[in-house]
Amino acid sequence: MKTRIGILTSGGDCPGLNAVLRGAALAADKLGWEVLGFRDGFEGLLPPGDFTILDRKCTENIMALGGTLIGTTNRGHFVAKIGAGDPAVVAADVIEKARKVLNEARVEALIIVGGDGSMTTALQLQEAGINCVGVPKTIDNDLYGTDACFGFDTAVSIATEAVDRLHTTAEAHNRVIVCEVMGRDAGWIALTAGVAGGAHVVLVPEKPIDLDHVCGLLKYNHDQGKKYGIVVVAEGAKLPTGGQATLGAKVDSFGHARLSGIGQALAEQIEAKTGYETRSVNLGHTQRGGTPTAYDRMLATRYGLAAIDLVHKGNFGRLVVLKGTEIKDIPIAEAISKNRTVDDNFLEILDGLEPKL
Repeated sequence: MKTRIGILTSGGDCPGLNAVLRGAALAADKLGWEVLGFRDGFEGLLPPGDFTILDRKCTENIMALGGTLIGTTNRGHFVAKIGAGDPAVVAADVIEKARKVLNEARVEALIIVGGDGSMTTALQLQEAGINCVGVPKTIDNDLYGTDACFGFDTAVSIATEAVDRLHTTAEAHNRVIVCEVMGRDAGWIALTAGVAGGAHVVLVPEKPIDLDHVCGLLKYNHDQGKKYGIVVVAEGAKLPTGGQATLGAKVDSFGHARLSGIGQALAEQIEAKTGYETRSVNLGHTQRGGTPTAYDRMLATRYGLAAIDLVHKGNFGRLVVLKGTEIKDIPIAEAISKNRTVDDNFLEILDGLEPKL
């Protein structure tokens, strides 16, 4: 009987997931192994087990597709919270149910493709004796220990194109437009798309918003003859009042507040303070969808190949990562020890581009 390996995609979807599945399936096929793709994230591990066989034939033309062939979820039995600020804890009986499904399906190791929440679950499965290997996925690019997560390049390309387009409509109407992008705790999308798109103001969660400074920058441009302005803000940036813009009191399965609306809130405050007509645009889930860039397809493929290599070597409890141009691996526990946020070296880019007020 062939060696069987499981793989699942967990958390929010992002471009490049199918490239990981293809890379893993082809690498496993070369070893004479069989890959079981569990549907809808960790939920596919629950009895009776919901999976499909991933082979060369079914993964032939999936690299250019967004989403994930086997589905994903960021809710369910594997992301229960035990209190505010606590990590997601999986109930012991849920782990045992998953173990039974994996044993009955003869799965010897499980590849988990996801972000920090998924890796928190992966670590608990590993500590319970289920062989796990992680692959870093998040458009926020905030998973610690890797230089890049696949999905980020596509998301930031979409955001940059949007900022490029906003320049023309804002200038035509002499307006300020605030563009809200994703980024709960890390401002990598806002920073990269804002700088690459030539935004006049870029606001990230790592640096509190100074409304007077924001308005001062917009006024400077206005006085220099640029009677329009582009502001790019991450959804998790802190409002001048110190809080984050949320969708009411709702929280997700991890206990996180549902962030949205800082763009509109900021637009209203800018207009009130400057008198400039100000509109807002929230890119939302458009950043997650569509065809992945060539870079993300390549990186995701390399991750899929490396994950199979870790399984082959028996190096479990580890996450494949990118260091420079090389694929390495680190303990999953290290990857979830903290977030990879925008540091001072990158914040200096914003300071360097600003005019002297």
